[in-house]
Amino acid sequence: MLHKILATLDKSINFETASAHCDVPCGIYDPSTAQIAALTVIRMLDQIKELADKDSLTIADHAKLSRLVAQKEEHAEVVKKEVRITWGDYFKQPQFDQVPGIHELVHNIMLTGSKCRQTIDQENGLALLKLVNEFAEAFWKTKGVETYTATCPYPPAQQVVYPKLG
Repeated sequence: MLHKILATLDKSINFETASAHCDVPCGIYDPSTAQIAALTVIRMLDQIKELADKDSLTIADHAKLSRLVAQKEEHAEVVKKEVRITWGDYFKQPQFDQVPGIHELVHNIMLTGSKCRQTIDQENGLALLKLVNEFAEAFWKTKGVETYTATCPYPPAQQVVYPKLG
């Protein structure tokens, strides 16, 4: 009966559908997805530069450029989304106390992620990875997990913060 009333009400009012990452909450948070997305942004920027360095572009090169730009922008947005979810769902007062500058760091990630979407400047991609690495380090600190920095074993071969899980 209640379902019928709500269904009828929904038809007349047309309620907006809501969605969320995880309202259970699942409790599974890991900055690695944002780090890989930031690395992908840098890799796309590298490949865009390779095309820009050519004397002329073929139709295939133009198609590749279009795909590279789309992927760069998509992965910059993935960085923003993953950081926003972790910051919004995982970080609470105890974590804010452990990492006092986290709000400013997240804000800077959002701004730099937007710059990566708007430009093809590699400096923005490198800055994004640096900020995401700082975020990863802060995240693992709140978990009581030590971190180390190493060069990732694939292009673009940049420094990444990893948790010591052994």
